[in-house]
Amino acid sequence: MKIATSPLLVVPALVLDEMLGEPQGWHPLAVFGREAEKIEDFFHPLAREANGNLANKSNSTGNLAKRLRTNLAGLLAVSQCVVPPVVLLCRLRKQGRNIPLFCHLLDVIVLYACIAPSSLREHGMCVHEALVNGSLAEARTAVGRIVSRDTASLNEEGVAVAAVESLLENGSDAIFGALFWFALAGAPGALFYRLVNTLDAMWGYRNERYSDFGWAAARLDDLLNFIPARLTAFTYALCGDSEMSLHCLREQGRTWYSPNAGPVMAAGAGALNLSLGGDAVYGGKVKSRPVLGSGPRPCAEDIKRAVKLVKKSLKVWVCLSVLGGVLAIATRRQSR
Repeated sequence: MKIATSPLLVVPALVLDEMLGEPQGWHPLAVFGREAEKIEDFFHPLAREANGNLANKSNSTGNLAKRLRTNLAGLLAVSQCVVPPVVLLCRLRKQGRNIPLFCHLLDVIVLYACIAPSSLREHGMCVHEALVNGSLAEARTAVGRIVSRDTASLNEEGVAVAAVESLLENGSDAIFGALFWFALAGAPGALFYRLVNTLDAMWGYRNERYSDFGWAAARLDDLLNFIPARLTAFTYALCGDSEMSLHCLREQGRTWYSPNAGPVMAAGAGALNLSLGGDAVYGGKVKSRPVLGSGPRPCAEDIKRAVKLVKKSLKVWVCLSVLGGVLAIATRRQSR
């Protein structure tokens, strides 16, 4: 008996997220992250040896061999982290194939763990409220929880820019990407996507420690996000200033250093009529980034507007999921 995943299960998963929010302390992804750190400790000595002095790299055969060995160590680490949980989920679903309710409940719980719309909204609104209340230090701390850049010296505009960028990008990573893979490959697909995305957030940095070791996680995440990111960009365009959003997507999306974050943030910035990007500090070093969007730089109220844009976009995806589920049920009934 084939175990089908109904798109309608998106609704109860979102209801769970709205009711329970993000689990504190025992979130499955947090547990996964701790286990991934242990796996990294096992595989990473190869990476440390290979990455010991990236500044003095040459094109010698020895250095190339070290880089390839480090890439392989990272690939093995990704496989060790991701494959066992996905295989376990598939086995649980297979064992419960004669109990559809069990499989559907399992799918709902897995999808709930893979998406984070309420958490994303809460983090964004924490930054907004801190800025509105005039507490820049609190706003820096709050935005530091959702971005990887240095936040200690950000002014109010810098905090607002970081928050809006994070909301738009994480809307794709933490919501729409998982929903896309859930629709395409069920709960195992959503889980695979979210675990890879988590590893990319942990290992996908272009620095001395992870530039080679995190290559596999980063490239796999790019591949998995290629279609969802562009669907997210078009949804932002649909839910905001469509003309400006599509213009920014077309003209600016490819200028960003990330092949998927660029289209998402360019479309989101255009939809909100804001300018994002520009210089930012990472690890104590200033990184020059292209400007995305058009219009003024964000302020506190624009954080709330970004939250609303993501929420409105999610409603579009939910409507499509419900429509797909209804059509699937109707098709199955007609084929009997």
